[in-house]
Amino acid sequence: MYFPTYRPRRLRQSEALRSLVRETELSVKDLVYPLFVIHGQKIKNEILSMPGQYQLSLDNLDKEIEEIVSLGIPAVLLFGLPETKDEAATEAYAEDGIVQEAILAIKKLAPELLVITDVCLCEYMSHGHCGVIKDGEVLNDLTLELLAKTALSHAQAGADIVAPSDMMDGRVAAIRAQLDESGFVNTPIMAYSAKYASSFYGPFREAADSTPAFGDRRSYQMDPPNAMEALREVAMDIEEGADIVMVKPALSYLDVIAAVRSEFDYPLAAYNVSGEYSIIKAAAEKGWIDERAVTTEVLTSIKRAGADIILTYHAKDAARWLKEGNCLCP
Repeated sequence: MYFPTYRPRRLRQSEALRSLVRETELSVKDLVYPLFVIHGQKIKNEILSMPGQYQLSLDNLDKEIEEIVSLGIPAVLLFGLPETKDEAATEAYAEDGIVQEAILAIKKLAPELLVITDVCLCEYMSHGHCGVIKDGEVLNDLTLELLAKTALSHAQAGADIVAPSDMMDGRVAAIRAQLDESGFVNTPIMAYSAKYASSFYGPFREAADSTPAFGDRRSYQMDPPNAMEALREVAMDIEEGADIVMVKPALSYLDVIAAVRSEFDYPLAAYNVSGEYSIIKAAAEKGWIDERAVTTEVLTSIKRAGADIILTYHAKDAARWLKEGNCLCP
C-alpha cells in the first residue's frame, strides 16, 4: 500500500504541535467593543434581541469601562441614543450630545482606551434614515455637511477615531476636509467602506432605535450580491483620505474581506454585526451549540479572511477566554 511522504496529520497530533504551526492567531488586541450610550441616570436597559448588551447611561459607564480595560480590549465604538430627534439630526453634532458627553466621560475614566465614534445620522433623525430627506429621497450632498459637522464635534470632544457609516458618496472627503480645516489633521477616519444593506442588522435597530419610518436603506447601502463594487467603494474611500477601511457585515462577507485584503495594503476592519451575534446567543441558550467554540471559530474565520480589526459584541467574552490561555480553536 502506498503512503505519501508528506502526512499532514503528523502536525495535528497534539495541541502543542497544532499551536506551533497555526496560521491564524486571534488576539484581544484585534477586538473593538461596541457600546450604546443614552441620556439619563441609573439606566442599564438590556437589549432583548442581543443578550448581554445594554443601553447605558453615563453614570453606568464606570464599571463597564473598568472591565473593558481590565480585559485588555484596546478600543470601544460608541453609538448614541438622543433625547430628541428631528429632521436635521441636531443632537448628532450638538456639543452636549450623548456621544460627545460619553467621549469626555470615557477619556476621563480611561485616557488610554481608544474611543471610536460611529458617524451617522439615523439614530438622530425623526425619520430614521441616514441623511436629509426631501420628497421621500435621501439627498446625498446635503447630508455631507451634517456628517462633517458630526465628525468634527466628536473630534472636538476627544474621539480618537471617527467612523462614518452612512454610505453617502463623498463623505470621507467631506469629513477629512472639515477635520483638517479645523486643526484635527491627526484624527484618523475608519470608513465603513463596504457596508451592505443586510438583514443581519435587525437587532441593532432595536438597540439604537434606528429603524427607518418608511422605506429601507437600499438606495445608499450596498446590494448584497455585489463583490466587485466593494473594491470600488474601498478604493474611493482610500483616495478620499480614509486611514482604515471596513467591511460590514463580516461573517456573510468573508469573501469580500479576503478580496479587499488581497487588493489593498491598508488597515482592514470587519464588523461582526448584531444579527450574527444574536444567532449564536439564541442557539447557545437553546443548548444547540457550544457558544465558546462557535464564537471563537467565527472570530478566527474573520481574522483568517484578512481583517486586522474585528468589531464585535463578543469582545468581552473572547477576551476572557483568551486571558485563560487556552486554545480558542474548536
